Amino acid sequence: MSIVLYGSQSTASLVIHWLLIELGVEHELHQLDFDRREQKSPGYLAINPAGRVPTLVIDGQPITEAAAIAMHLADLHPQAGLAPPPGTPARAQYYRWMCFCANTLQPAYRDWFYPEEPAGAEHVEAAKAQARAEIEAAWQQVADHLQAHGPYLLGEQRSAADFLLTMLMRWSRNMPRPSDAWPALHAHAQRMKALPSFRETHAREGLTDWT
Repeated sequence: MSIVLYGSQSTASLVIHWLLIELGVEHELHQLDFDRREQKSPGYLAINPAGRVPTLVIDGQPITEAAAIAMHLADLHPQAGLAPPPGTPARAQYYRWMCFCANTLQPAYRDWFYPEEPAGAEHVEAAKAQARAEIEAAWQQVADHLQAHGPYLLGEQRSAADFLLTMLMRWSRNMPRPSDAWPALHAHAQRMKALPSFRETHAREGLTDWT
C-alpha cells in the first residue's frame, strides 16, 4: 500500500501525521510551503481542489478533511482500538466528538486566526472577540465532559477523537486563555503528550513548542 501525506507544519495535517506514526504506518510526507503558496499550486489543486491540508493519498486515491482521514485510518487499523465498533453507543459518541472538533472548534479557530474572512478588515477585533468566546465556550463543554466522564472523550478508551482534540488544544497555546488552563483539559493533554508517537511527530516536523 502506497501512502502519501500532504501537509504543512502546525496545521491540521499534524493529527494525521501523528496517527500514522502512532499506528506504525509507513508513509511519505510532503510538507507544503505555505509562504510560497504551494497549497494553491495547480499540481496540488488537482488532488485537493480546496487548496488546504491535509490530503492523504492511499494507492493513488486522495482523501481530504482531517476528521474524515482520522476516522478512516482508525477503521483501517482496528487492532489499535482507536475507534469503537460500528453500531455501538460508544461509536455514536465517537462520531459526536469527531464532528464537534470539525464543526464547532475548527471553524471558530479559523475565525480567530483569519478574522478578516468573516468580518472584513474593519471588524477584525469584533470577529476575534466572538471567535474567542466560541472557542472558550467549547473548551468549557469539553472540560465538563472530561471531568464527568474522562479520562478520555470516550471514558477509559483512547480514540482517534482524542488525537484530533489534542491537536486543536495545541492551536490555543498562544491565545489569551489556552485550552490547558482548564485542569481537566490539561490532564488530558498530558496523557496524550506522553505518547512516544507525540514526541516523534514533533521531532519529525521540527516542532519545539507545547511539548
